[in-house]
Amino acid sequence: MLEIQDSRRYDVDWLRTLAFLLLILYHIGMYYVQDWGWHIKSEHTFAWLQELMILTNRWRMSLLFFISAMALSLVVKRYSNMTLLKLRTNRLLVPLIFGMFVIVFPQVYVEAISQNLITPGVLSFWLEYINPNTSLLRDHHSPIGLLTWNHLWFLPYLWVYSVIVILSHQVLDRFIASIGPRIPFAVMFGLLCLALIGCWYWLAQSYPVTHALVDDWYNHSKYFLVFITGYTFARVDTWWQYVIAKRSWLLGIALLGYSFIVADRNGGFPWLAAQYEDSFAVQMLYGIFFTANHWAWIFALIGFAGAYLTKPTPFLLYANKAILPWYMFHQTVIIVVAWNLKEFALPAAIEFPLILGSTVLTCLIGYEIVRRTPLTRWLFGLKQQNKRGF
Repeated sequence: MLEIQDSRRYDVDWLRTLAFLLLILYHIGMYYVQDWGWHIKSEHTFAWLQELMILTNRWRMSLLFFISAMALSLVVKRYSNMTLLKLRTNRLLVPLIFGMFVIVFPQVYVEAISQNLITPGVLSFWLEYINPNTSLLRDHHSPIGLLTWNHLWFLPYLWVYSVIVILSHQVLDRFIASIGPRIPFAVMFGLLCLALIGCWYWLAQSYPVTHALVDDWYNHSKYFLVFITGYTFARVDTWWQYVIAKRSWLLGIALLGYSFIVADRNGGFPWLAAQYEDSFAVQMLYGIFFTANHWAWIFALIGFAGAYLTKPTPFLLYANKAILPWYMFHQTVIIVVAWNLKEFALPAAIEFPLILGSTVLTCLIGYEIVRRTPLTRWLFGLKQQNKRGF
C-alpha cells in the first residue's frame, strides 16, 4: 500500500482501490452467509451466498498482496532501504497499533455482548481490552490478552514481507533481471501452480489459517509466494504485456476453475470426491484446479486493468489516498451498524442497503476527518499535508 509517484501505473491504482472496496461487500456478505462463522450473524442467512463469495475468497487477499508487491517493486529503486523501511512502518505499523487499540475495539465489544459474555459498559470493557493481564474472558485471550487486530491482519503480514524484500531487493533485482525475461509466462504460470500446490499439500493440514502471524505457516507460504511473484511480475514487461493480450484466455481458465469448485461443492463429481482421501492423483487434480483458479483470476484482473483502466479519474485520485482509512474503518462500521439494526428485525432487502450505505458514508466522513490534522494523518498512515493542500 505504498503510493506510487510520478510515472504512475493507474491500472495498479485501480486494482488496489477496487480490491479494497470489494472487502466492504465481502464482509457484509459474511454477516449474511449461511454456515460460515463471523463476529456476529444476521437472523437472515443464505446458503446461495457461499457460491457467490467463493468466486473471490480464493484469491481476493492474494490480489492485495500481489498489487502491494507490484507497487513496492515500481518504487524501490527511488529510495534508500532506510527510507523505504520508515515509509512502510509509518504506513503499516502505526495504523495497525492505533487500529488495534481504538478501531478494532468495538468489534470485540459487540461480539462479546452478542454472545452474552459481558455486561454492557463500553469504557470498562475497553480498559480490560487494553490490559494484557486482564482476567476477563480468559478463553478468548491471545498472548497479549484481548487485544487483537481482527481484519487488520493484512497490515503486519504486509509489513513483514516488505521488510524482507526491501533488505534483499538488490540480490532479488539482479536475479529478476537475469532470469525473468528468459522464462515464458506460460512456464511461470505452471511453476506458480506447482509451488502453490506444494504449499497446500505440505502445510495446509498441519498449519490451519490463524492470521496470528507467528504460527500461520501455510498462509505465509502462500502469501509470501504471491508477494514475491507480484514484485517480480512488475519488473518483467513481457509478462505484463502477455497477460494484457491474453486476458480473455486467463479469464476463461479462471471461470473454468470456479465452475469446477462450485460443481464439486454441490456433488457434481461424486466419483472424484470419493477417492480424494486415498488417491494422491485425485488430490493433485484438485490442486491443479484450485491453484489455476487462484492465479488465473489474479492475472486476468491485471490484464483487464492494463487494457481498460489506464486513466486517472477524480474518484481514483481521491480513493487512492483514502483507501487505507476506509480499510481500517469498514469492518468496525459494518459490525456496529448491523448489531444496532438487529432490534428492528428488518427484512434483509432493507437491512443490507442500510448497512452498505452507512458503511460507505461513515468511511467517507471518517476520511474527511482523519485527513485534516497531522496527528490523525499519522495514525491512519497518510502522508503529511504539503503546501499544495490535501
